[in-house]
Amino acid sequence: MHIRLTATLIAGTLTSPAAVPAAVSTSGRQADFAAAAREYGVPESVLLGVSYLESRWDTNGWSPSTAGGYGPMHLVDAPPGRRPLSALRMADPPASLPQAGLLIGADPATLRKDPAANIRAGAALLASYQDRPSADPSAWYEAVARYSGAADETGAQQFADEVFSVMREGVERRTDDGFLVRLDPVPALSSPREQSENADVECPASLACEWMPAAYRRFGKKSNRDYGNHDHLSRTRAVDYIVIHDTEGSYKGIPSMINDPKYVSWHYTIRSGDGHVAQHVPTNDIAWHAGNWDVNTRSIGIEHEGRLAQGGTWYTEAMYRSSAKLVKYLADKYDIPLNRAHILGHDNVPGPTPKAVPGMHDDPGPYWDWAHYFDLMGKPLKEAKNGDSIMIRPSYGENQSRFTGCAGGKPAKDCPKHGAATVWLHTQPSESSPLVSDPGKHAGTPGTYSVYDQSARASTGQRYAVAARQGDWTAIWYLGQKAWFHNPPSNPTAVPAKGPVVTPLKAGTKVYGRAYPEKSAYKLASYQPLAPLPYKIGPGQQYTVGGTITGSYYAAGAFSPAKHVTTTGDLRYYQIQLGHRVMFVMAKDVRLID
Repeated sequence: MHIRLTATLIAGTLTSPAAVPAAVSTSGRQADFAAAAREYGVPESVLLGVSYLESRWDTNGWSPSTAGGYGPMHLVDAPPGRRPLSALRMADPPASLPQAGLLIGADPATLRKDPAANIRAGAALLASYQDRPSADPSAWYEAVARYSGAADETGAQQFADEVFSVMREGVERRTDDGFLVRLDPVPALSSPREQSENADVECPASLACEWMPAAYRRFGKKSNRDYGNHDHLSRTRAVDYIVIHDTEGSYKGIPSMINDPKYVSWHYTIRSGDGHVAQHVPTNDIAWHAGNWDVNTRSIGIEHEGRLAQGGTWYTEAMYRSSAKLVKYLADKYDIPLNRAHILGHDNVPGPTPKAVPGMHDDPGPYWDWAHYFDLMGKPLKEAKNGDSIMIRPSYGENQSRFTGCAGGKPAKDCPKHGAATVWLHTQPSESSPLVSDPGKHAGTPGTYSVYDQSARASTGQRYAVAARQGDWTAIWYLGQKAWFHNPPSNPTAVPAKGPVVTPLKAGTKVYGRAYPEKSAYKLASYQPLAPLPYKIGPGQQYTVGGTITGSYYAAGAFSPAKHVTTTGDLRYYQIQLGHRVMFVMAKDVRLID
């Protein structure tokens, strides 16, 4: 990839400028940033911008990030060796915790537990990357890029671009020390902007994306059928969903996985530390990522470096912002609604068959901040006037629900307290009552509090029909039963929403994990049985509708796209929010209430 640097103003923002409150406390983390900025001659806006992209100014419970970074300044304890980048004179290694400690005379243990020391050390390290002292924030672009720790120039510049974007917009939030921190907007800020001349990538202009192609080649004896790791198409396909994944591993393993034709594939990967984006599969081609072929044929998959249990607390702002820009770009390109019925987590994808249901994936998990993500896309999850249903929307930072199993082992220990985007669902309006049961996953036993078990959870942005209310509790229709969650008026975890719902016409109405056509529609492809899932719904229940689908099946299974066959029938389905996952009901089996 040839890189060109041009001096220009980066256009476009994803969030509105921060509203200026009456006052911001001079105590807490705001004071720590101000003091460190003065001590080391770093503009406070630069220091705040860098830290916001790295950690959103939080300590994250002093858990290390995917890259081994700690604290508000994401100082890396044992960074891997990185090659220097000539254009930006990258340090090796950048954002080093031991190096930062030497600059301020603090031992590594202190930097892993003291936020003020961590911020001081980060400021000293950032200042060491600056050739000439300057009070002008725009003069710090190269130092910010070096601080990113990116292994390549593209990622370093992408990180710096996002820091400067945050500085232009301004932002404020209450951090994990309980105090409000504010970065005032710097609206006239200008910065160098990287532009990619690689025509292969499909990305918004504000993201410098890398083309890292997935393997597409034959292997084995049956050369026409033994191939990987995705399907080329000879026609234009419709895309209904974008599926959000996490890698459950580090970015450094991505090239070898994506280049293995016997492995699965996905369209994009986003790196945690700097938000760098790599594209692997053209968006018009089918990647093998969702665990459900029907969803694969109608979706784009985006992996995010991280782990839902440990790294889940370190989904970085740099990654959120790059991902939000990318999703908004793809949604515009394919006319995909920006809502939680179409922007799915991997944990929202239905099992295609009863046998597959227990093993469906759980990422990105409860720590993915859906409300913040949609804010960045310019599509905030707002309450509706005269709502006839509800949308789950707890306050992420305050919603520190109980989870177990983050550290593994048996018996499972409670996870460290952290904000979450989900609410627990009980059989009765009481915290002491059992969690609801998922018939497809637990066979009649209650759901668990495991961070990996989504069977008794509802997630931010998901819309449900109200089944009952009692005091501070609300019940929704969920997997064929009433499921109760705590929803006090003083601190609501759901807001009014509006949209169509369906109600079953008879008892035992079947639910499906894929919207395939009727048997008579198959002429050239093998018939795909309509296998109902282990869930049944009945009259009196209501489920929210995400869309209407005409049954179709895309038969690939051959290296050459010319041998692929599309079967389209007359059978119509509604996509419904049945539980934590979306599923499908036949339109003939339900009544639509619009």
